[in-house]
Amino acid sequence: MKTTSQKNQIGLKSKSAQLSSTNNNTPEAAGAVAPVAAAKPDNRLPIDTEARKKNRTLPTPKVLNLLLTGSPELYRLAEVVGKWVWVTFKETPAAEIRQKLAQLGFHWNRERQAWQHPCGQFRLSSAYDPHEKYSSYYPARIRRAAKPQTTEAVAA
Repeated sequence: MKTTSQKNQIGLKSKSAQLSSTNNNTPEAAGAVAPVAAAKPDNRLPIDTEARKKNRTLPTPKVLNLLLTGSPELYRLAEVVGKWVWVTFKETPAAEIRQKLAQLGFHWNRERQAWQHPCGQFRLSSAYDPHEKYSSYYPARIRRAAKPQTTEAVAA
C-alpha cells in the first residue's frame, strides 16, 4: 500500500509528464540549448588613463582649481579631508559627471559613499573615519574677497 506522500510524488510526476508532452514544440524539448544571457554591455564613457594617472598625483590646491574651473557644480560639493578631496552626492550622479570625476583622478569609495581624490597622498584604507583624525572644510564655503584689499581700504 502506498502512503500519501508517495501518491503525491507519483501524481506530480504524471502531471509534469503531461505538461512536457503538451509543450513538445519548444526549443528545449527539441534538444536545443537555451540561449545564455548576453554579457552586460560596457556603457562607461571613455577615460584617458594617462591623464587620470597624472591627475591623481596633483596636490590639493591644483585639484580644487581644476574642479573650480572645469566643474563649478562639483567644486561646490567638494570637501577637503586632510589632504584628500571628497565629493559626495545625495543621489547617483549622471554618467557624464562620474566620467568627469574619474578623468580628474577621483575614485569611488563604496565604504564612505564618496568620490575621493588622493592628491598625491596615497594611503591604505582604514577602519576609522578620517574626519576624526584630520581637519576638514568645504572650500566653496570660504568667503574670498573679490579684490585684494589695500591697507587704506581696511583702515577706512
